[in-house]
Amino acid sequence: MKLEVLQQNFSKALAISSRFVNTRAQLPILSNILLLAAKNKFLVQATNLEISCSISIGAKVSKEGSLAIPSKTIVDLVSNLSQESITLEVEKEQIKVTSSGFSASVNGINPSDFPIIPQNLDATSGELSSDLFIKSLSQVLFCASNDETRPVLTGVLFLFKDNLLTLVATDGFRLSQKQVPIRTKAKSIKKDSLIIPKTVLSEVLRISDEANEPILFQFKDTENQILFALDQMVLASRVIEGEFPNFEKIIPKNSTVKVNLDKDDLLRAVKLSAVFARDNANIVKFSINQNSLKLSAESTKSGKQETQVEAKVEGEDLEILFNYRFVEEFLNVVVGEEVNMEFSTSSSPGVFKDPKDANFLHLIMPVRISSNE
Repeated sequence: MKLEVLQQNFSKALAISSRFVNTRAQLPILSNILLLAAKNKFLVQATNLEISCSISIGAKVSKEGSLAIPSKTIVDLVSNLSQESITLEVEKEQIKVTSSGFSASVNGINPSDFPIIPQNLDATSGELSSDLFIKSLSQVLFCASNDETRPVLTGVLFLFKDNLLTLVATDGFRLSQKQVPIRTKAKSIKKDSLIIPKTVLSEVLRISDEANEPILFQFKDTENQILFALDQMVLASRVIEGEFPNFEKIIPKNSTVKVNLDKDDLLRAVKLSAVFARDNANIVKFSINQNSLKLSAESTKSGKQETQVEAKVEGEDLEILFNYRFVEEFLNVVVGEEVNMEFSTSSSPGVFKDPKDANFLHLIMPVRISSNE
């Protein structure tokens, strides 16, 4: 293998790939990054067997070949080189790295044991608007659970119906649902739904921050893999097996109390309540009266506070308790300037909406305190 590549492009690809390297794996090959040159294509690949990435970067390839290189060594080396052209040349199981005034030889590993990683998507892939998908994903992903004892909750449910994709995530305490139009339906997806791990979607969110091109996606049924392609990169991940909870059953169909108020006013009130609520299991009381909402929190350690917020209220007076952190995280993903809240009883889920986004729905379970406390 012999090629020339720009330092900034190579360094960026290595930095991203290194996030998917498994340095503690029983298979030593997984602590390496695979460099693969073919014609005018230079690929940088890595995998931890859960998620894999393949990044294509422009290079002047004069000799094809491949080699697996220890991740930390090559990342630290290339990141400290000046921003100019780098020459890479492989001889046996060693790679020579040269640039202006610099030369190094790095020991590599025979790439024959490196797992096969998807490099591209085929014509059966679907297409999503990157900007819309990323905004939508950010509105649901934070609700996915970190509890590995319930694997289905550690992912996001992708529901496919015609040219509409519904994203749903829940950790059992709150739930987010967002509908996104699909530009082109993926012919590879024969199922009505897939549960995709939070980990790979977090990477999609992180990487696509700078993406302007559409996001392509494809499901490989035989490997039980979901593939995402964006910005010359392909991310692949296993799909979570299992049955997602019937979330539609817990979404209230009716409400007796409706509240409309300014998002920033509510966020400010939540943050003020948090000063005391964090010493008392994060509990904040919402007291809803005619044309006003009062948020209160108290702590035997710190004290107590009340914040009055102007609001439009329809229905009867109601008191309900919430974990302030859940309310704050919802408000952080609301795009509009106002929020709507709907309640039926103090023990039923609260429904939170963005009045300017009919495709977004959020539920938060209230905190219940036993009568003997």
